[in-house]
Amino acid sequence: MKDYHISRHNSFYTIGLNHKKADAEVRGKFSLDDAGIDTILQQAKIEEIDGLLITATCNRTELHGFAQHPYQLIKLLCNNTMGTVEEFQEVAYIYKNKDAISHLFKVGAGLDSQILGDFEIISQLRQSFNRSKKHGIANPFVERLCNSVIQASKRIKNETGISSGATSVAFASVQYILKHIPDISTKNILLFGTGKIGRNTCENLIKHTKNPNITLINRTKDKADKIAGKFHLQVKDYGELQTEIRSADILVVATGAKFPTISKELIYTKKPLLILDLSVPKNVSNDVLNLKNVTVIHLDQLSQMTDETLENRKKYIPQAEKIIEEVKDEFTQWLETRKFAPVIKALKKKLKSMKDEELDFQSKKLSDYNMEQADIISDRIIQKITKQFANHLKDSNTDADESLELIRKVFQLEVNSK
Repeated sequence: MKDYHISRHNSFYTIGLNHKKADAEVRGKFSLDDAGIDTILQQAKIEEIDGLLITATCNRTELHGFAQHPYQLIKLLCNNTMGTVEEFQEVAYIYKNKDAISHLFKVGAGLDSQILGDFEIISQLRQSFNRSKKHGIANPFVERLCNSVIQASKRIKNETGISSGATSVAFASVQYILKHIPDISTKNILLFGTGKIGRNTCENLIKHTKNPNITLINRTKDKADKIAGKFHLQVKDYGELQTEIRSADILVVATGAKFPTISKELIYTKKPLLILDLSVPKNVSNDVLNLKNVTVIHLDQLSQMTDETLENRKKYIPQAEKIIEEVKDEFTQWLETRKFAPVIKALKKKLKSMKDEELDFQSKKLSDYNMEQADIISDRIIQKITKQFANHLKDSNTDADESLELIRKVFQLEVNSK
């Protein structure tokens, strides 16, 4: 892909961290809820950052936007989370211009997911864009980029087998349970929290364990009742959490809280208890690890479980990358066109001014002068000249920046680059 300048003063950056270098504890410090995202978008607008998209999931926190320096975006993130700049620098990545664009395509295609081919990120990207648009900080570049990433993602999902087979954190949770817990259909399973992963795990548990003894607890009982009704589960009050843990063989924690919701004090068990923590930040306190009879598994460990399904998906990576390149090239062409559009517009204006001057001069000089005909002919000539210039600039062999500068000089154009 040819290099290009996205803006004369600002560059497009991606700053962030993900599951590859940052463990759940560190990711937890930089996690953002909806209110946190709204605050950053509002602050960015005040700082006149033009175009910003935030992707915040349990696997990653990223800011994609225009800034004079990436530190502007890093500062926004660190000021609105519990993480420090020093902690961020240890695990972070920073991409600029075309590298930032490539990274977002890779994320949207499921190639950068904790589980290869997981397309959950696409619905999150849509939500992120809508949130930026609502705050008036989604410029045409961000909008077009988001649409292109979603388009590539759809094509990859439909044209390749990269998401074939059942593989997700929710599925991996159930596979782990089936592998390590004998007589699963007779065990007591407690699901605490109704986050998306929790709901998916619940669905997988019912499907694969044929276990009628699944109990659901949530701080907000209404949410628990809705899910329980769908899956025919028992619902208990939040106040009964400690009692229910005592009788549970398996505890699935999907609360998505900022701080641990399960501590050592809640657990009194004389029989083996398996706890699956599917939250980021971790919602099971570290002191639980020291308890006898208790095994704690976090979603990061579940995501490392590779099986035949994942191995099978890897062979589709080159095909997915080819689709990304095709859609990315279309986006780049659009971007180049936007770059020289102001110059073409200024050129048209200059030629029209020359035309008006000349027609006015001829109308005074000639007695049988036909103003209407002269106007039509000269407009057509202007159209052909500007089209010729546009075609030249679109040519992949052309150095667009050099040509734009030459056109500016030759025609002494005043270009509004906004």
